[in-house]
Amino acid sequence: MGIAKNLDQERAAFAWKAIGAKPDETYVKLAKGMPALVMGNGLMQTLAFLNSKDKGKGHGDLLRHVIEWLGKRFDNFGPDFDGAIQWLYGSPPSEYLRATDEALEILRWIRQLADARK
Repeated sequence: MGIAKNLDQERAAFAWKAIGAKPDETYVKLAKGMPALVMGNGLMQTLAFLNSKDKGKGHGDLLRHVIEWLGKRFDNFGPDFDGAIQWLYGSPPSEYLRATDEALEILRWIRQLADARK
């Protein structure tokens, strides 16, 4: 019988698995700055920034991880950048705020664990 995990444990487990054994240095640096970008510019603008950069390690991986996590938390979210943006601009303000809060929470775990695994 499995033990039920709380949401923070689920976030940590997701981040741990998504980051991998040795994250790319670009990924680690980006992860450190992403919460500030979300708070200063908004979630959609931050996702657009990540999408506009190279799609390799770092920008593309972080974008994919945030979208994947939000897809687990919200019905019909994603599954890619276009779908995520459509969901965000089409959702009520309360859902947009919930998604922003959830993105900040998963980014907190990603930031901490990526730095610990580098």
